[in-house]
Amino acid sequence: MQHIPFVDLRAQYDSIRAEVRSAMDGVLESTAFILGPEVAAFEKELAAYVGATACVGVSSGTAALRLALLALGVGPGDEVIVPANTYVASALAASQVGARPVLVDVSERYAPSIDAIERAISARTKAIMPVHLYGAAVDVRPIVALARRRGLRVIEDACQAHGARTAVGRAGTMGDAGCFSFYPGKNLGAYGDGGAVVTNSTSVADTVRLQRDFGQRQKYQHLVKGDNCRLDALQAAVLRVKLAHLDDWNARRIRLASAYDEALSSAGIDVPIRRKDGSDVYHLYVIEVPDRDAVRERLAADGIESGVHYPIPIHLQPAYAELGLAAGSFPRTEASAKRLVSLPMYPELPEDCIGRIVRALSRSAVATRVA
Repeated sequence: MQHIPFVDLRAQYDSIRAEVRSAMDGVLESTAFILGPEVAAFEKELAAYVGATACVGVSSGTAALRLALLALGVGPGDEVIVPANTYVASALAASQVGARPVLVDVSERYAPSIDAIERAISARTKAIMPVHLYGAAVDVRPIVALARRRGLRVIEDACQAHGARTAVGRAGTMGDAGCFSFYPGKNLGAYGDGGAVVTNSTSVADTVRLQRDFGQRQKYQHLVKGDNCRLDALQAAVLRVKLAHLDDWNARRIRLASAYDEALSSAGIDVPIRRKDGSDVYHLYVIEVPDRDAVRERLAADGIESGVHYPIPIHLQPAYAELGLAAGSFPRTEASAKRLVSLPMYPELPEDCIGRIVRALSRSAVATRVA
């Protein structure tokens, strides 16, 4: 029985091995390992790709979120509105600048409604953080409009949405700043940790650059109490190679998602809801099932790996007991957390594997809508 991995990073590496090795050899020969020309070139190329004025490479997606919040003036005593169902890094970034994450339950496509966001605004609210979860682009326009009316900032968590589009542009470019993660399994993944902040604000970009490098513009002249959050040149070199392939890889993910949609629908299993005015890039292909553990066991018995994103909501994590939010606080998020299963999704996944995956699901008698 052929094993079907959840993600196959080796397959992707094999397809670009010569390009990657040449790029990394160039960095090794130059010995310019920290920032330098590779990082600058990648920043320019990613900014052009997403349609932003500036891009600043940093050490991780979490660092990108934290430094973007700092650059936008978010700090102790402030509140940041965050979807309740996101990865914990979204909330951690707010906590790390001294702010309080204010969680909001979600509705369609795992995003909060604009009404829910507005109800969460208080006198302490400083920013809203929409999350383009699973590579599904959120329409940020109403959130930005609300933020402008209320004097708030918008930081897009696009860490899972490299290349995703809405009707008005790519994810990460519609708010005050957009943040990306280059964790290896992402659509645009490094061979280690990495991240970036994109923005159309010169002052935001300048502040992030200052903060990522010990608060200095010139060596040993520290203007603020900064941090060490720099993107490595080796990772930038890898990312430059991969960026040139990103649209093709995303197109492949979209084709695979369509194949999943067709096969699942034919089997009577509901599929993720798509936007009609945008383009999701399927970092993950997520469905909901009535008995997740049994379904995953059935898949595993057939040699098929799966994932869960994410099994324990933020407000039920011990790290966030301080929020004082008990089970039942966010019904939609909590219900989904018990039912979500992520199916294999990566550009190199053979399309004929999808039939086998769906047959295994059908034997598990799954059926419920992602909404």
